[in-house]
Amino acid sequence: MSAPLLFHPSPDAVYGFPHARRIACVDSPYQRIEVWDTPQLGRLFTLDSRPMTSVGDEFIYHECMVHPAALTHPAPKSALVLGGGDGGAARQLLKHPGIERIVVAELDAEVVRLTREHLPDVHGGAFDDPRVELVIGDAAGYVAATATSAETRFDLVIFDLTPPDSPAAGLYTQAFYTQLKRTMTPTAALSVHLGSPYFHAQRVAGLLDGLRTAFAIVRTMSAFIPLYGSLWMMATASDTLDPTALDADALAARFAARRLELASLRHYDPALHAGLFSASRSVRDKLSQFLTSTH
Repeated sequence: MSAPLLFHPSPDAVYGFPHARRIACVDSPYQRIEVWDTPQLGRLFTLDSRPMTSVGDEFIYHECMVHPAALTHPAPKSALVLGGGDGGAARQLLKHPGIERIVVAELDAEVVRLTREHLPDVHGGAFDDPRVELVIGDAAGYVAATATSAETRFDLVIFDLTPPDSPAAGLYTQAFYTQLKRTMTPTAALSVHLGSPYFHAQRVAGLLDGLRTAFAIVRTMSAFIPLYGSLWMMATASDTLDPTALDADALAARFAARRLELASLRHYDPALHAGLFSASRSVRDKLSQFLTSTH
């Protein structure tokens, strides 16, 4: 039986899918996980009634979260995904032949179980690849343990987490960024999703302020993601790498040198790169009132 699936990105806004069908629901120790089927975006899953990933548009989000940072890095070999229990970020990372190790630190085993069963097009069997290590538990705990080991360092970090007002709240803090940097190589970069500049401007600005305090170079990206009902902002952060320094020709050369197959991507490519990192005047104006200083 179908029913409306509605999302509330802010107290005064609502959007959704009128003929959705819920096919699974689990209350884990951390959150309610629901899997839905929709005519518009196919199967998707929600956490505590928030949209997470859909088969129909996940490639927009995951490609933007992974490939700009990975291609900016001179030779990424290891990656840490915080969250990412749907496997989508790991699947994109595996497209880079030079990647030797991916750790996915996911809090909730039920997210992995349900998305492996119901959203195979998202993970693409990523968790079956020997380069991928799944760690179930608190990501902050994993990072704390890793920070004391000089043998484990990551070239890329993907914040594939729920927003700051969720069980992931502690991972969006200066204390966590400081600890996380101890697990990152000197030329490492991270990607983080921020939210909608129209629905979450204050949150986006706060996250940017925090990242700019912790990292020398922070660059914002934006893309319209249908499941999220809005233009969605993301960012890269690094002490050494600047993705806006690469032009389309340099990126095309890196695609070729790394044997990254352009045909395997559906959204991101060298021609899109510069536009991805461009923000419209209206978005800049929307955020400026919340930023603590001019960057």
